[in-house]
Amino acid sequence: MEIAENAALVLIDVQKGFDDPVNGRRNNPGAEANMELLLDAWQAAGRPVVFVRHDSLKPDSPLRPGQEGNDLQDFVEERRGKGAGPELFLTKNVNSAFIGTPDLGGWLDENGIRQIVVAGIQTNFCTETTARMGGNLGYEVVYPLDATYTFDLEGPFGWSLTADELARATAVNLHGGGFATVVRTADLL
Repeated sequence: MEIAENAALVLIDVQKGFDDPVNGRRNNPGAEANMELLLDAWQAAGRPVVFVRHDSLKPDSPLRPGQEGNDLQDFVEERRGKGAGPELFLTKNVNSAFIGTPDLGGWLDENGIRQIVVAGIQTNFCTETTARMGGNLGYEVVYPLDATYTFDLEGPFGWSLTADELARATAVNLHGGGFATVVRTADLL
């Protein structure tokens, strides 16, 4: 896999609120370390980095503005503004980073960026949705699965899936569906 010189790392929703026990059991305890490795590599190489924060509109969400849970996790916040390349900080209140402020697609296009690497939280929600939209919009999307994590989830009819099952489903959907190339962090480094 060849990574473009100007490939943007899009780091989604790495916020303190995801440490809240209300979220339940998560998978991939090494995700943050992989996110950190990617962020350091991107910044050292002068590649563009996009920091995305979810500003929840739900009154009981730990991710709503004004709550500590809305803050970026320390390892991310301390790296903002420290890279040698361009940076964008955007906020959103839906799953896709392409529907946020400022406009991600516009910024990528203005900077001639056609390849994005999508990492962050949660595997099966905001990172997957952003990857799908990126693919639909014509960007080449790379998805380091081990630089994401999610939580067990209950659905309709009494069905439930573990976080690992959800992560595998996301990988199969994105890769098999042609939305993204799913890789491991080591493949990018």
